[in-house]
Amino acid sequence: MKSSFSQIINSETPVLVDFYADWCGPCKMLAPILKDLKEELGDAVKIVKIDVDKNQPLAAKYQVKGVPTMILYKNGKQVWRQSGVVQKEQLKQVITGS
Repeated sequence: MKSSFSQIINSETPVLVDFYADWCGPCKMLAPILKDLKEELGDAVKIVKIDVDKNQPLAAKYQVKGVPTMILYKNGKQVWRQSGVVQKEQLKQVITGS
């Protein structure tokens, strides 16, 4: 059974949502950064990738105008948002708060 988006982001674990598109060059640059980040942080973060072309209503609801756009949720609340490629160290600081 697939969880709804609101169920996914309503988690005590920080949830980093990556809104991306297959045709987007910067999105391709971001993919290995997110992979490294997940390997480093493990269960301390959930990373969810959302293809904006396949999930247009969701992208519209969260006002995603450009890709990649990343939004960090803690307990269902948006605590950080940025468009464009973000380096791993910066993402790590945002997620861990240090």
